[in-house]
Amino acid sequence: MNTSIEIKFAESDDDLNQILELQSSNHRDSISVDDKMANGFVTVKHNLDLLRQMNHAAKQIIAKHNGKVVGYALVMLTDFRKMIPVLTPMFDMFDSLTYKNKALNTYNYYVMGQICISEDYRGQGIFNDLYLKHKEAYADTFELCLTEVSFDNQRSMKAHERVGFESIHTFKDATDHWNILLWNLRD
Repeated sequence: MNTSIEIKFAESDDDLNQILELQSSNHRDSISVDDKMANGFVTVKHNLDLLRQMNHAAKQIIAKHNGKVVGYALVMLTDFRKMIPVLTPMFDMFDSLTYKNKALNTYNYYVMGQICISEDYRGQGIFNDLYLKHKEAYADTFELCLTEVSFDNQRSMKAHERVGFESIHTFKDATDHWNILLWNLRD
């Protein structure tokens, strides 16, 4: 990893606006099919007000290089489940699943709201470092981190598996075909 890259909490509107810029440039609607297949993509678009609320509830984790946000890994608490309608099917699905013979929604969990690394910074270990910071910051409070990854986003699937996520379910909704992934923060 580039030692001049700092993994830290988002602290300002400037940090949050830079997250939105990086999100926009890597959104599935903003990149070519070839880019999607080779480099992955993000699906959800946030706005500044929502990111402020999310950051107030649980600090968002970012990677910065020379004052610029070059990566982020968003914490989405279950309190936000109705704030982004496109994610409602995911939360509903979580409510119907079990993990280790126990209803998933009885665990104290949060959702990886989205993770993204700037194109020029990929392959430097930032993805892993963002998740390590998540574990450091949130393992005492939460048991699990859950997320969903599009079947079409194989780069993201491989990266999540490398960190320790396991696929616990698949489903299809109106927008995509999804893998539900779980990371036990206490393992």
